Amino acid sequence: MSDLITGYIGTVQRLLSEIRVEGVERLIEALLTAWHDGKKVLLFGNGGSHSTVSHMACDFQKNVHLETGKPLRTLCLGDPVPLVMAWANDTQWSNIFAPQVETWAEPGDVVIGVSGSGNSENVLNGIQVARTKGTKTFGLCGFGGGKLAEVAEFALVTHSHSMQHVEDIHSITLHIAFVAVLERAKLESAAKNLVE
Repeated sequence: MSDLITGYIGTVQRLLSEIRVEGVERLIEALLTAWHDGKKVLLFGNGGSHSTVSHMACDFQKNVHLETGKPLRTLCLGDPVPLVMAWANDTQWSNIFAPQVETWAEPGDVVIGVSGSGNSENVLNGIQVARTKGTKTFGLCGFGGGKLAEVAEFALVTHSHSMQHVEDIHSITLHIAFVAVLERAKLESAAKNLVE
């Protein structure tokens, strides 16, 4: 049992060391720009990926607003369950995110699609619509990237074929982005208050 535990930890440590720092920095800068400009952040994914982006929407929306007085307008498109079920029932599952992106996305918004495999059709469709709306699109994916790495403007790929490891890295990556955005936003808000 201890071999399994240490092996799992070792794999996660290796995958963390392989994260492209410049890719995470690009995501952080996009999120900060959205906060500065009053733009939105839209996130979506399925299953464990949905859990990750739902959690992050909470962190970004509540904490940035609470700590700075200025919100980072964040929506998780999988959270309005009746709406998701209605789109799935009345059209098809592959269409649950795209019409919501069509509804909410505006130029300058940040759209983040998360797919462990990189091939979730509904995530791909959402990102494709987002690209037509003048947004900055990011794809977090594993398993070599899949189609999401090609469709999104910027891709953060975890090079693992273990869904659990991929989901771990996605969660940590987004937490890194959150902490960085929050700290920068707090510093900028404090500096602005000193000037005023």
